Amino acid sequence: MIRKAVLTVALAAMLAASSTPAHAVAKEIVELQTQVQQLLNMVQMIQSTLDTKFGVLQHLSEQTADSANKMSVAVTNLQKQIDSQTQAANARTETVSGQVQALNDSVDELKTRIAKLDKTIQDLQTQIQQLQSQPAPAAIPGVIPGASGTQLPGGPGSALPGAAQNAQAPPLEATYQAGVRDFTAGRYAVASGEFQDVVHYYPLDDLCGSAKFYLGEIAYQQQNYNEAVNNYNAVLEGFSGIAKAPAAQLHKGYSLLSMNKRDAGIKELRTLIQRHPQTPEARAARTKLNGMGVKFTTN
Repeated sequence: MIRKAVLTVALAAMLAASSTPAHAVAKEIVELQTQVQQLLNMVQMIQSTLDTKFGVLQHLSEQTADSANKMSVAVTNLQKQIDSQTQAANARTETVSGQVQALNDSVDELKTRIAKLDKTIQDLQTQIQQLQSQPAPAAIPGVIPGASGTQLPGGPGSALPGAAQNAQAPPLEATYQAGVRDFTAGRYAVASGEFQDVVHYYPLDDLCGSAKFYLGEIAYQQQNYNEAVNNYNAVLEGFSGIAKAPAAQLHKGYSLLSMNKRDAGIKELRTLIQRHPQTPEARAARTKLNGMGVKFTTN
């Protein structure tokens, strides 16, 4: 724009000079050229000043953009640190909560075992008192007490009533294994009766806990989830040390989820992971929780 104005002024001056005498024209042309040159110099100075200021503004703009980028990166990093610390705090809180829950469960289990032991002692004391209160057996004519070959009434092979009752109990190992075979073959009714015999006649043996587990499995297969949970609870409360305990807790969690008890089922699976973190059941529990969109982190 400035160059165009200078050229316009120069053209006007030349036109004006054409109407004047020749000796005056030369002088005016020289003056006009001088003015034009001065104007051109001014234009160059203004252009240089504008370029310099534009460069300064561009540099300031670049510095501002760079500062904004650095600030954005710093804010992003800070947000990541906050998120990481929050997740770590949540994980520690969850871990401590699981440990406390496991401790409470262990205390409850110990109480249950103590109660069972007390009941057993009371039963033994009752039996001893009953034996002590029974009158001495009357002498049998023709039988010398303590003599060898002494036989009780009823002839050879007769036994005391208590011995006869014990003889009715099925063999533990054979009955349990038969139940496992029938369960594997899908004969649930037969297997259930065999496992019930183990529970009835051998309530304090570890195989009783395994039998209760299979009773829970039978109920689970038949979608009787409430009964399944009751049997799994019997395993976890009275026989938590047996090999079937992790599977019992896993299937208890599945049963609760099938009963639409989501929170209780999730809690059971998390407790399983806390108690038995390296077992296949714990891996299955993690897979189930991940499939449900439930986050579970461990330290």
